[in-house]
Amino acid sequence: MAVPKQKQSHSRTNKRRSSHKLSAPTYNACPQCHQPRIPHRVCPHCGTYAGREVIAPGSGNAA
Repeated sequence: MAVPKQKQSHSRTNKRRSSHKLSAPTYNACPQCHQPRIPHRVCPHCGTYAGREVIAPGSGNAA
């Protein structure tokens, strides 16, 4: 089993962890109402997905 021979420095540890940050969620414009929405999700404003109405707009069940 591989065991480190030396202690890893704080600088090296922080360099490794620098890529662990979260990225902001991406938003695209809805093709129907042009409001921002998360890709591959039902639009919370107009209730459409893939060109058809999936839920009634403003019904409150768009989670």
